[in-house]
Amino acid sequence: MTILHIDSSISGENSASRAVSRSIVDRLRAQTPEADIVVRDLVSDPLPHLTFDAFADGTVLDEFLGADTVVVGAPMYNFTLPTQLKAWIDRLLIAGKTFRYTETGPEGLVKGKRVIVALARGGFYDDGSPAASLEHLESYLRGVFNFIGVEPEFVAADGLAVSPEQRESSIKQAVGETLRLAA
Repeated sequence: MTILHIDSSISGENSASRAVSRSIVDRLRAQTPEADIVVRDLVSDPLPHLTFDAFADGTVLDEFLGADTVVVGAPMYNFTLPTQLKAWIDRLLIAGKTFRYTETGPEGLVKGKRVIVALARGGFYDDGSPAASLEHLESYLRGVFNFIGVEPEFVAADGLAVSPEQRESSIKQAVGETLRLAA
């Protein structure tokens, strides 16, 4: 079994998404000690924005396709994903490899892969909240992974910028959710 761990937060050790994604990976490793863990830190080792030349390099795609489980740390920046994470995703959506177009619409080609996303958001973006229409992180990632044939699982730490108490409570709740996800 191979677990691919992706982190994209610029906040270093203060990052909620890194704390939650690390907890998910730790729980998965405890269940499957023989698993190979591949770590890709998109901040310390950034991918350049996509160019035609970079498009030909299949390393990132091979890494993704070779993993049984993918854990993604995804903080919300300005209502969406960090550009570091977008550069990684740009290398996954490859026609003929992860999806194809058919007469009835696109078809995802990635089957049997588990993707778990650790979201971290400064505010509250759930349905009915005043900022719900600005949530473009979970909705984007769900759409991208669904497009290639994967139904992602999410755990969220929300309201991180509301107060120190809310931050602590939200991270604790999200880390607690990792028990369910690791099952």
